[in-house]
Amino acid sequence: MDTTGALAGLSALAQDSRLKVFRLLIQCGPEGMAVGDIARKMKVPQNTLSSHLGVLSRASLVKARKESRSVIYSVDLKGTRDLLTFLVKDCCRGRPEVCEPLIASALAECC
Repeated sequence: MDTTGALAGLSALAQDSRLKVFRLLIQCGPEGMAVGDIARKMKVPQNTLSSHLGVLSRASLVKARKESRSVIYSVDLKGTRDLLTFLVKDCCRGRPEVCEPLIASALAECC
């Protein structure tokens, strides 16, 4: 991930509703949640939620899949790992191995 990608991810999360949606989807794991269920849980109109999900999706933090007539959103594990890795890759004065356990365990339960 480059700086532009990291800024897109951080900008996407720097808004209250989007951060809440992202955290909700983290809790759901790979199964994700249908858009209508997210809207009800978050108490947000679907058109507003659609905009938020679009921003998160363009930042590679969430992804959508079609199941029957529903659109299911889940966390994009690769994009989220890439952002976390970018944030800590230069840690500890050039000794990234110190942060390897953090990176390796990030989202491990979701995989």
